[in-house]
Amino acid sequence: MEHLHYPNESAEYRAARNALLDDEIALRAQIEAVAAKRRALPLGGEVSKDYVFERIGKTSMPENVKMSELFGPHDALILYSFMYGPERELPCPGCTHLLDGLDGAARHVGQRAALHIIAKSPIARLAAWAHERGWENLSLLSTAGNTYDADYFGDTSEFSKGMRTQHRVPDGENWDETIFNVFRKENGAIRHFWGSEMSFAPPIPKQHHRAGDLVDPLWGLLDMTPEGRGDFFPKVNYG
Repeated sequence: MEHLHYPNESAEYRAARNALLDDEIALRAQIEAVAAKRRALPLGGEVSKDYVFERIGKTSMPENVKMSELFGPHDALILYSFMYGPERELPCPGCTHLLDGLDGAARHVGQRAALHIIAKSPIARLAAWAHERGWENLSLLSTAGNTYDADYFGDTSEFSKGMRTQHRVPDGENWDETIFNVFRKENGAIRHFWGSEMSFAPPIPKQHHRAGDLVDPLWGLLDMTPEGRGDFFPKVNYG
């Protein structure tokens, strides 16, 4: 295989870079293999209720929308639980930076699947935050009137005792959580397809707890730099 050669690079650098390139190619193959396993998952559990969410409609007024209506023309529905419950003064900065990046991608995702961002705050509060951030392509929904977050782990209220211990949720306390859940229409039924459970797995030494790694451009860009991610965590605002 032929390789690039940058100006004034040493033979030592080129040998190390070529070895790293082999690892990068292997990683790409692993990513593809994992994606294939994800696509081959057996049918998940059927959704037992047609959850009713609230959104800002075309008339700029709040309106109700059923989960079954969120698919639009697609058979796949991606819901991202955004940590911005009514008890929070400000949204989670990690969620916010992820959505800053996804806003541009949303116009493209919509050609293949339905994507909606959900949170437990009232819809007016979510719409105000989206306006402040300049999100033009994300569809935001409020779960304030349903049990979706509890049922699909957008909060900790239905965690098992073991999960509460593993995730360090004190007895008597609960909070909202970040998670992607993907659903599919199958013969007229809505079934759960996949969830980003890796963010709830026990931490592994030298691995970071970052739920959005699969789709987060920030971490990918920082991984290209000499310093890497380090202990950096994004802020809602920089000033």
